[in-house]
Amino acid sequence: MTSARRTTTGHRRVRAARKPVIASLAAAGAFVGAWYAVAGAAPTAAPALAVTTTTVSLPAKFPYLSAGYNNTREWTRTATAVAPNGTLRVAWPAADGIHVTPLTSAGKRSGADTVVKGAKEVGGLVAHNDGFALLTRVADTNKWKETAAAIVRYTGGKQTFRTKLTSTASHDTAPLLDGQLTWNGTKYGAYFVVHGAGGAADGHFGDKLSYVSAKGAKLSGGWGWGCSHNEGIALHAEKTGAFTSLCFDDWRSGLFVSTGIGAPDNAPVVQREQCWAGYCGGTFAGRTGDLVKSSTGRYATAFASRGAASAAKNPDDASGRGWTVKPKTSTHQVAVAFLKNRNTPSGKPVYLTSAKGTEHVNVRVAPYGKNRLLVSWESLKNAKCASGTCTGTFTGTHFRLVDWNGKLQGADKVVKARISGDFAVLKDTALTWAYAPATPSYTTALNGASPTTKTLKIARLTP
Repeated sequence: MTSARRTTTGHRRVRAARKPVIASLAAAGAFVGAWYAVAGAAPTAAPALAVTTTTVSLPAKFPYLSAGYNNTREWTRTATAVAPNGTLRVAWPAADGIHVTPLTSAGKRSGADTVVKGAKEVGGLVAHNDGFALLTRVADTNKWKETAAAIVRYTGGKQTFRTKLTSTASHDTAPLLDGQLTWNGTKYGAYFVVHGAGGAADGHFGDKLSYVSAKGAKLSGGWGWGCSHNEGIALHAEKTGAFTSLCFDDWRSGLFVSTGIGAPDNAPVVQREQCWAGYCGGTFAGRTGDLVKSSTGRYATAFASRGAASAAKNPDDASGRGWTVKPKTSTHQVAVAFLKNRNTPSGKPVYLTSAKGTEHVNVRVAPYGKNRLLVSWESLKNAKCASGTCTGTFTGTHFRLVDWNGKLQGADKVVKARISGDFAVLKDTALTWAYAPATPSYTTALNGASPTTKTLKIARLTP
């Protein structure tokens, strides 16, 4: 692991089961920027955006809710991935491990689940014609008695490698991932949260980007310590060179093009936000965002944002790297931001919502056909906010189309389908994803065990 940046004691984080100790975080974080203009008035005609679904029975109970910061209710992540031959895999957690369910391109079960025993989290999924690769957490021996990050590859129903990405030797663990796994046809890229276990980063949280070969060998590149603390991750595989990545960083407060250990000083700023634990509006990639690439090499991401009424370096931070941000609104709005290439943000974010009393959660983006983007979110009216998180009455899952300049391409559409994890793009450009057939409730925190389901809905949306 590369040398970790020096941090103050207050920058340490306790983040067991995603339940934060907000008061333990240093009040360091703010971004240069202002509240940017909301996109122009929407067209009056709502787009069709007709979602069709199939139902898949599960052999084990799927606990479909997780406790986020302040025990806010969040969907437990599912990951849907498409193989080159068009077949699908869906990963979801159960008591006996991570299940990977094989499906036809039409979303119907095509065989028995593969159960990755001892695996603790869906951190990312890649589908292959002969199996899959999963980013997850597995048992490990370290000073914190925490899990290790690992890529597990299955071929023909059998495990072919299990490569740990954290270890005592590299002084890191992975008590949670909030991760992403991508594949460029030659190698995997795994981007995830790490906890320092010895060395200069002992007790602190950062992130790690690792590359692994098709046979499970660790490759050069990436970094051992990056955004700190990382409150959200996005990763896009590239045919050549470094994979494109984004992170929410709470110390410097905002969304950045992540650059590893150079992040404190030279990471390009996508958007300044007050970004302490819980304040960022949900973590990439499981609960917000994603990173979409256009045919011309531009990128788009979407996220829940409170904007920045003011942003300046924190004078109490002797390192000169911390920022303090005053948010524009107490609730999160839906923002779309663009990069003109893998390293350079392009213009100001475009805001699709502006209702200050409405909270917007589970913000996501996906390609829609050749030249549009689908942005989705859930809305909560009569929002009551404290310590960066909000409760409220669920009013619907929203779809909105925009072009690659952020211009609206149709009116807001409320749909019955839910989104609780990663999209997959089929050969015909249709989007598909898996979700629990349950109506969200955000009026109270999640205290106690999650409800469970033994079915999944496999959704399909064709441009």
